[in-house]
Amino acid sequence: MSTKDNKLHIGIYGKRNMGKSSLINSITGQEIAIVSETPGTTTDPVKKSYEILDFAPAILIDTAGVDDNGDLGKERIKKTLHTISTIDFAILVINNSELTDFDQSIIKELNYRKVPYLVINNKSDICPLKKETIEYVKNELKTEVINYSAINPNQNLLIEKIKELAKNLSHKNTSVIGDLLKEDDIVMLICPIDSEAPVGRMILPQVQLIRDVLDNYCTNIVIQPEQVENFLKTTGIKPRLVITDSQIFKEADKLIPEDIELTSFSTVLARFKGNFNEYIKGTPQIDKLKDGDRVLILEACSHHVSCEDIGRVKLPNWMTKYTKKDLKFEVISGLSEIKRDINEYALIIHCGGCMITRKQLESRLQPAIEAGIPVANYGMMIAYIHGIFKRAVAPFREID
Repeated sequence: MSTKDNKLHIGIYGKRNMGKSSLINSITGQEIAIVSETPGTTTDPVKKSYEILDFAPAILIDTAGVDDNGDLGKERIKKTLHTISTIDFAILVINNSELTDFDQSIIKELNYRKVPYLVINNKSDICPLKKETIEYVKNELKTEVINYSAINPNQNLLIEKIKELAKNLSHKNTSVIGDLLKEDDIVMLICPIDSEAPVGRMILPQVQLIRDVLDNYCTNIVIQPEQVENFLKTTGIKPRLVITDSQIFKEADKLIPEDIELTSFSTVLARFKGNFNEYIKGTPQIDKLKDGDRVLILEACSHHVSCEDIGRVKLPNWMTKYTKKDLKFEVISGLSEIKRDINEYALIIHCGGCMITRKQLESRLQPAIEAGIPVANYGMMIAYIHGIFKRAVAPFREID
């Protein structure tokens, strides 16, 4: 899976005119970010893909200064702080060997989001690190600080420090269902072709699972739901595992014999990326919803909405029919900010998250989990509504 969802996202933070843009240019060896002596040149986050050799592909994110002023400046700072919920690793850029209150505000947010970081004393050709700063960063902040100069860059030192501090992050490619399979197993993927299916291609979860099955030296059977019954009857092939699109979970449950394990693409991704145990606990909370309760549905991607849209149309309709309650649904796409107080929601349901990183999904749901708001996943909720929740999660319960 070579999509952006498994790249190491590195955010670069600091006050205005600290040399953040010069830093990202010196790392990449390209003029990616605009460099200027005028404070506040960088307004919106700027992203650049970069390969850290023998380690991982990365996306470098240059952000606006956290000391920006005025109404527009406040919006820029808001965008900068929001990016912290989307990154795996951070670089905090300081000058003159000093950490200001603005820097501490970034550190506070990084610690809250549990994002590891490195402090860089930029423009060290003008003012190198002071002993007390080194000791403070090491002893109080529990991380490392290094000298750096875009004029005489020590790129190797910087990259090695990033690799050292980020080595335990779960950004590297790992198998989605490899622990369920053994070599030569057969996996059936049920992929309906309807108005939600992109013309001429498959959706990302389907592509990811096809590749994952191949990577584990197993065999894919990719099939539409209308073909399943005849295929099983005429071929005599018994798949080790069947993975279906969530929206036809009920039909798939009837088509697939009980002695064959069945789950969904969304449930697989929930276990691979999400907080699976929280989903297990949160999904049954649909039974406790009351009239007027607010349900938040989080989509990781943005797309044209049709009458067959699973998150905006089908899932709310199924939930309303199941609960027989007057529920209020809200949908937020992409990684847009959740503006309403999280405590105003009775339940939060996230998609599989195929378009975002594991860290982004975790950060998205962290405030809700901390507030005790139940969280669930598209596929798991659909399975629960249709009475097949236990079957949908059964392939993973003995492993997790």
